Amino acid sequence: MTNHRSQPDAAMTAIADQGYALLPGAVPPELVEAARAAFEAGYLPPDQWPVPRDPEWRLAQVDLDPAVQAICHLPAVLEQVGALIEAPFFLMQIDGRDPRPGNRCQPLHRDAPGAEHPFAIAMVFLDDYGPDNGATQLVPATHRGSDDGEAMVLAGRAGDIAVLDANLLHGGTSNTSGAPRRSLLITWADTRLREELVTTEKLRGVRMDTGEVFVPTA
Repeated sequence: MTNHRSQPDAAMTAIADQGYALLPGAVPPELVEAARAAFEAGYLPPDQWPVPRDPEWRLAQVDLDPAVQAICHLPAVLEQVGALIEAPFFLMQIDGRDPRPGNRCQPLHRDAPGAEHPFAIAMVFLDDYGPDNGATQLVPATHRGSDDGEAMVLAGRAGDIAVLDANLLHGGTSNTSGAPRRSLLITWADTRLREELVTTEKLRGVRMDTGEVFVPTA
């Protein structure tokens, strides 16, 4: 069991109020490069996943890669995840994602509507990202069920991480430029969900050991 200390600072307050936090430059350059290599090595066409995946995206299996695992264990990320889940949590899934040129926009959606226990997600950007290459859009402060607010498109540099409550309204935009926008999509869940979720790991393409438990502490 990994103890992990959350700090009661402005960032923790912001993620609780807004449902997301952007961590600029959180990933060291050497880990960004290694994660890019893992993405390309782990790419699988949509029809080669255990369950066929969306052809609008290049998708990669990356969960066994040491650099990817190191990113998932960055203290700054785990602090934000702990602030959202507020209970012991575990690393549930990691996918590599890259919107293909001209992909359809995703509708704004929640990843876990109606879930009894919380999820948190992180998008680790491996390339510079913005409105031209399919960056994520989100609506701040909608994680508690409100649909009110204006969507904003994230923009920044490779190595940034966005941590979101899974019930924050969000969605991918269209990659109109065709430039790569590779990212890691990482999901953590409350440990009370683990028994249920472990039964679907093979269908979701999960290969890693998901038994490690993280405990947020004040």
